[in-house]
Amino acid sequence: MKVAVIGGGPAGMLAAISAANMGDDVTLFEKNNILGKKILITGKGRCNITSSLEIGDFIANIPGNGKFLFSAFENFDNTDIISMLEKEGVKVKEERGNRIFPVSDKAEDVRTALEKILRKSGVKIKLNARVIEIETDDGKVKSVILENEKFSADKVILATGGRSYPLTGSTGDGYKIAESLGHTIKAVKGSLVPMIAEDICKNLQGLSLKNVGIYIYDKEKDKKIYQDFGEMLFTHFGVSGPTILSGSAHVLRYKNVEEKMRNGNIILKIDLKPALTLEQLDARVLRDFEEFKNKQFKNSLDKLLPKKIIDVVLDKSKINPEKQVNEITKDERTYLVKLLKNFEIRLLGFRPVEEAIITAGGIDIKEINPKTMESKIVSGLYFAGEIIDVDAYTGGFNLQIAYSTGWTSGMKF
Repeated sequence: MKVAVIGGGPAGMLAAISAANMGDDVTLFEKNNILGKKILITGKGRCNITSSLEIGDFIANIPGNGKFLFSAFENFDNTDIISMLEKEGVKVKEERGNRIFPVSDKAEDVRTALEKILRKSGVKIKLNARVIEIETDDGKVKSVILENEKFSADKVILATGGRSYPLTGSTGDGYKIAESLGHTIKAVKGSLVPMIAEDICKNLQGLSLKNVGIYIYDKEKDKKIYQDFGEMLFTHFGVSGPTILSGSAHVLRYKNVEEKMRNGNIILKIDLKPALTLEQLDARVLRDFEEFKNKQFKNSLDKLLPKKIIDVVLDKSKINPEKQVNEITKDERTYLVKLLKNFEIRLLGFRPVEEAIITAGGIDIKEINPKTMESKIVSGLYFAGEIIDVDAYTGGFNLQIAYSTGWTSGMKF
């Protein structure tokens, strides 16, 4: 069988390896000048390969249609990708949050290993090859058409990615091709994307907070939407960092969230001291106040908080910064302690999809057979990876989706 795989990212590479292992004649088309370009920027250039969680726990970390992936994960799971890479000499290690990385901390090692496996499997690789159309005949794939040539194919696997990080080649080409063949494209948005917040963040730009609790809630309904613990970052436009990115994947699915953001009803609460209860934090503040009792309030928080956030806390505390510490009342101190446990910032929107780590939306899963990844509309057409309307939190889950759907799409059933 002649198989054409369109897209040389992790999903396309695994699809091609899988199909070649089934004995098929496989050609992989990639419009960039190298394969796996997006792999190189994952995990901040270190490549968070997958997660060590039991594969059954993956679904809980995939807010975007996770249940669709049960069969794909059964066909190819996290132990399979680790084994595949280790056989090619890429040793792995586990870090905080069940994250699996190469021991070398080099994403290039993962990309190179997958390319070597492709070549050993006999896959023909065509770089700088942009597919613009899939030709069909009587409801079945017939060929793939490039800008200057045509290749006949019995099976076509579309793995062109989403629209996040367009400089890596993810420019949404596959959506247009699929739509032209009758497929429905669910609204494409950025997931794992930084969020825009009120102007106060500009004063905190560059500040990274580690080991903080975050809570995102609907002020109007007094309802918690998401909570997490870990690291976050203030930027010139708002907030980012691991906890915020994962939170965005959840928040973007909240009903009428963009309207609620415009109305100022979506609030980010930060617990700056999550290891301490209100009582314990109050005792800590009292100790600091005793030590700095003869200083002004504005000079009493250096031991408690990062320097960059002190002025903002002073402003929000409603305590005169020039006031002597020994003159601060119990009510003022209580308000300060509550502020440190509930530091509020209004969230106003999401950054563009081009700045997202992953894309939410894409090919409607109702039009794909979850057991095979084959189109229910066009015979011989298969989908893999980010082009499908599935997406997950950070932690290696999105790459595992790419591997598993890619491998499944290349199989014979």
